[in-house]
Amino acid sequence: MTRLPHSRKTGIQVVAALAVAWSGLLQPAGAASPEASKTTVSVSLPKEPLLVHINEVALERKGPKLAVVEYAGEAGEGSYTVLRDGKPIKQGELRPLQPFSEWSPGKRYFSVDFSDAQEAGKYEVDVRIGNRHAQSASVPVRDNAVFATTGAQLLGYFKRSRHTDDADRDLPIFKSTRTVNVWGGWQDAGGDKGKYLSHLGYANHFNPQQASMAAWVLAYGAHVRKALFTAHGLQTQAEDEAFWGADYLHRILDAEGYFYTTVFDQWGTPGAKRMVTGYEGAAGTYTTLYRSAFRAGGGMAIAALARASMLARQSGRHGEFDGAQYLADAERAYAHLRKFNPQYGADGKENIIDDYTALMALVELHNATGQSRYLDDARERAASLIARQQADGGFVSDGGSRPYYHAAEAGLPVISLSAYVDIEPEQGRRQRALDAIGVALKHELTITNAVANPYGYARQRFQLTQDGKAAGEVLEGFFIPHRNETGYWWQGESARLASLSAAMIIGGRKLSDHGTAGYGLSAERAGYAQSQLDWTLGRNPYGICMLYGFGRKNPPTVLESAGEMFVGGISNGITGAVGSDTGAGISFAPGPDSEQWRWVEQWIPHTTWMLFAVMAMTADETR
Repeated sequence: MTRLPHSRKTGIQVVAALAVAWSGLLQPAGAASPEASKTTVSVSLPKEPLLVHINEVALERKGPKLAVVEYAGEAGEGSYTVLRDGKPIKQGELRPLQPFSEWSPGKRYFSVDFSDAQEAGKYEVDVRIGNRHAQSASVPVRDNAVFATTGAQLLGYFKRSRHTDDADRDLPIFKSTRTVNVWGGWQDAGGDKGKYLSHLGYANHFNPQQASMAAWVLAYGAHVRKALFTAHGLQTQAEDEAFWGADYLHRILDAEGYFYTTVFDQWGTPGAKRMVTGYEGAAGTYTTLYRSAFRAGGGMAIAALARASMLARQSGRHGEFDGAQYLADAERAYAHLRKFNPQYGADGKENIIDDYTALMALVELHNATGQSRYLDDARERAASLIARQQADGGFVSDGGSRPYYHAAEAGLPVISLSAYVDIEPEQGRRQRALDAIGVALKHELTITNAVANPYGYARQRFQLTQDGKAAGEVLEGFFIPHRNETGYWWQGESARLASLSAAMIIGGRKLSDHGTAGYGLSAERAGYAQSQLDWTLGRNPYGICMLYGFGRKNPPTVLESAGEMFVGGISNGITGAVGSDTGAGISFAPGPDSEQWRWVEQWIPHTTWMLFAVMAMTADETR
């Protein structure tokens, strides 16, 4: 997902490389493709004095339902009416929220909570303040709402993203005389035909789980949530995509036992050689860091192959390779990384991402084999991960004090511990993991609620970079800091939000204090989980649904900088203001076009994490 910070063409053949402009109204779902025109795109916060923002895709019948009202007019009393299928069902006075001026000085915020409306139908929220009037988008409310509404298109996104260029059957390895078959897999993003288990490895603490995470979520969903997919006629499709991912992981597993981290061509730069390679920085400089550590996709690749082997046994189906091969690959890859993992990290040291991805690998290996040696190693990894937790529940990334924050998978530490809880028979060890989950979730709620926060956006703790390393005061904010160890990489955080939603649901269910506010959670936890998905699905200050093909307004198409837009794909999303080292303020697609990927481009982790979170919402998780 890394992008050059200057204008470049994608690998997609685009006539004259024209971008598509956003001209006043963004393209609604189902509309015809907009015409290509000028290359300047700028999306500003809406100027209307009264706005009602809501999840525009779907809300659970027995779950939180909240609208946020923004008002920039003169003071006055406000009221709301909730309508179901066009008929009023609830009325009341607007509830004012804490004053908040960071994003839109001069605005006041109110909320409308209609969580108690639990009859299926289409809902709108109508608001009046003084002589001003506004109405929300219409949102369907039903059981398993988001999965039922979006599941087919979320799943379809992966098939639309498949990479099938036969040139990948014989690609060179950087600084090697060898060529290898790395055919298949998924293109990483709308404007990037590269294939990644992970990237940003040179910065050590930023590795996201990309194709490997997608392969695991698909295999896990098709296996564990078979009844859900079957009920919506999606089981065969889910299995097909899971095996497509597992087959690719088999091909990129070297004979020595490591996975290739990236198949890369400098984002389609003319004249760049496509190959198996590592790379770093804004220039995409090729490096020999192409052997995947646990944190660079290796851990989740092992987990995906182990889960795919279980899916093959359950379904009696497989891809090009069979379930026995998937499991043999997983075991061989783990044995290799158990010996050599530190050598494959840029700094030669393991960190928190190695811990939680290796823990996921070990849980799935234990699930697939039942072998005690994998439980023994999982205990060590879980202990190492818990040792990185601070007293208030936040994690540190390393052996020092660098706070853990992540733009794509901030919920994965809790999810990995939750998975470990399911295989741990010893009550003492299990309770220590549950305690860590509990305090971690408490930390997420505390930091998010520590300031006025009308949308309930998950906040994070971080340090800025000094001389290439995170140092100095530990800060807190809404968005990822722009001055970080990567040197240039920051973008919208749709994947991060979905990962935190999933963590709150899955982790919360492991604890004893279940509630009835939705998803088996307390009202506070359910509200947090809902707010993160609602932001991506339209309840944000721009009123934009980042899930393409749904909602009233989608992000603009900017072919030159962000590439193709697929239905079911999710754009990066909203960031802090351009020019803010700390990521303070707010911005979405302000231009120039060469930077638009930061907000507009679709990226495989976003849909991966959304699908996983939506699966978690539908019923209690089991192994």
